[in-house]
Parts: sequence; C-alpha cells; structure tokens
Amino acid sequence: MLYTKLIVALSKSFSFFFCGMILCCAVMIISCTTKTESAQHTVSSTKFDQYYLQGEQLFQKNCSNCHQKTGTGLGLVYPPVNKSDFIDNHFEEVICLMKNGKNGELIVNGKNFNKAMPAIPSLTNLEVAEIATYLYNTWERKKGLIDVKAIDSLLTKCNSN
Repeated sequence: MLYTKLIVALSKSFSFFFCGMILCCAVMIISCTTKTESAQHTVSSTKFDQYYLQGEQLFQKNCSNCHQKTGTGLGLVYPPVNKSDFIDNHFEEVICLMKNGKNGELIVNGKNFNKAMPAIPSLTNLEVAEIATYLYNTWERKKGLIDVKAIDSLLTKCNSN
C-alpha cells in the first residue's frame, strides 16, 4: 500500500515536472521568435524612417522649387506630384526622371505639361531611393521602403535606353 502511494505521488510529480518543462520550452521558443521578428521590424522601420526623413529633405532641396513643398506643382508650368496619375502609374519612369530629367510633353491628370525637367546627375542612387521613398509614402501613398538596390537596377536600365 505504501509502495502504491509512493508510485502515485512520484507519477504526479513527474507529470507535473514534465508538463512544466514543456511549457517552459514553449515559452522560450515563442519569446525568442517574437524578439527576432520584433528586432527585424525595428531595423526595417528604422531604415524606412531614415530614408523617408532624408528623402523629405532632399525633396525640399531639389524638387520643391518647381513642384512646391506641398507637391501641388505650379499651374500648367510644373506638374503636381502629390495627386498625380503619372507618379502613381509610371514608377520606373519617375525614377529615371529624378536623375536624368526630361524634355518634351508630359501628361499628368489629363493636363499637358511641356516644361523641361532638368537632370540632377549629382544625385546618388541612395538619394534617389530616399526621394522615392518620401514621394511614394506621402500624400496618401503607402508603397513602403524603396531600397537603393532596386534603384540601382532601375537606373542602370534607364541609362542603357
């Protein structure tokens, strides 16, 4: 009888210990995964914030004289970038325009603009990525981070044309 009680007590203790170990391992695995994902999100968010803030400054310095700080453009001389079907539908061409400029007609929101957009060859690919990140995440756009690696390949492509 004493032997049976001892076995039952040990079985309960072992079950409790075993369940406790499984629970502890599960908590550790979940907490490690969450920290890793959280750290990746923080790094990604930090990179986006850096691109966006630098892009805003670069936009103010290089683009707002014509397109205005609010992105509204200037009458029929300089097109808007804040609400622009051209910006929304021609991502690759917009990237090329930032660095290489454009001569000739451009139709934005159904209106004809024919003022030359000067090239800014001094912009680095990183600066183009930062301006693009700002442009495509402002005025109700939410494209996310536009990484310099994507810009590198796009600019190589438009420079070869």
